[in-house]
Amino acid sequence: MINFDPEFSGWLSEVRRDFHMYPELSNQEFRTTEKIFSILKEIGIQFQALPDSTGAVALIKGDLHGPTIGLRADIDALPIKELNSVPYCSCVDNMMHACGHDANVTIMLGVAKIIIEKKIYKNLKGNIKFLFQPAEEEINGADRMIAQGVLENPEVDRIIAGHMEPNLDVGTIGVFRRYGYAAADRFKLTISGKGGHAGRPHETIDPIVCGAHFITAIQTIVSRNVNPIESAVISVGKFQAGDVGNVIPEKALLEGTVRTHSDQIRDMVFERLNAIIEGLQKQFNVRCRFEIISETPSCNCDKEVNDFMFHNASKVLGNENVKWIPPTMGSEDFAFFTKKKPASIIRLGCRNREKNIKAPLHSPFFDIDEKVLEYGVKVFCQAVVSYLS
Repeated sequence: MINFDPEFSGWLSEVRRDFHMYPELSNQEFRTTEKIFSILKEIGIQFQALPDSTGAVALIKGDLHGPTIGLRADIDALPIKELNSVPYCSCVDNMMHACGHDANVTIMLGVAKIIIEKKIYKNLKGNIKFLFQPAEEEINGADRMIAQGVLENPEVDRIIAGHMEPNLDVGTIGVFRRYGYAAADRFKLTISGKGGHAGRPHETIDPIVCGAHFITAIQTIVSRNVNPIESAVISVGKFQAGDVGNVIPEKALLEGTVRTHSDQIRDMVFERLNAIIEGLQKQFNVRCRFEIISETPSCNCDKEVNDFMFHNASKVLGNENVKWIPPTMGSEDFAFFTKKKPASIIRLGCRNREKNIKAPLHSPFFDIDEKVLEYGVKVFCQAVVSYLS
């Protein structure tokens, strides 16, 4: 067990609050990146900037030969106005670390600091590569980092990460057993009909009625095609048509999202969506244009690495404080790493009801109990030592 002195805990809090006060949106994390550079220089770690991008990669080489473990932290914030009354409240209008990325960065910098200052690297058989990733919220940072070669030279053999979890108390950890985060695909459906007077609907081809039938029809895709012990979501979040109440419009636009954990279920969902649209064209005599925009694949982590993280988190926090958690239908671009390497992303409990720290992710009131920073550093240090010893 790695023990910290009070000064280190204070350092973690100071670093996290600095990131929190100066949030930056996806692909605009310039100050954040410079701050990461500054801390890495101060610790004395080899690092490099990403070409034509924010973010960074840092490397600690163990004194003995062995594999390389990757530790990833996302660094971007959200376009949300913070409503907390705390000394470290965001200083930037309409920007906030409402998803805990400020804590993720701080934890991984803390791991680096401990491994160097306590000379843990001298007994490690292998390397630690830190991936400070931009643009998680826009779901394009991980894929771009991979294309830039961050998993090479030296090649990463296993990659782990953490995410804040306001549904778990501080001092507890959640680990996915099978599925983790869902694949996220957007769709756009444009229905073209024939506009006209609402009092003479027989002279028109009504795209609104067709769109309403589409929304009703897709409700059976999940309920009658997906095994009840599996999961999928199809939601329409946008339906735009017409300008006034007495005119049937020419077009209707619908947009929505599909969330799945299984590639097989994902393929089935889009097959059924296309079949429904084909039927609508015949039934309503409309023309449809259907577009699928894939954002991120499913983030289903490696069973062995999940078990590894569960075991090491239990060593630090005790078996009673580490839980297997169900999958979420939220998405996470760590998924791109899981498609390349054995990986696991754990959920770090950050809730403290006594301090009224319980707001959900992406809320303007989101905050963390900063004890999670210390727990996170201990868990990831334990994982590194366990893998490379």
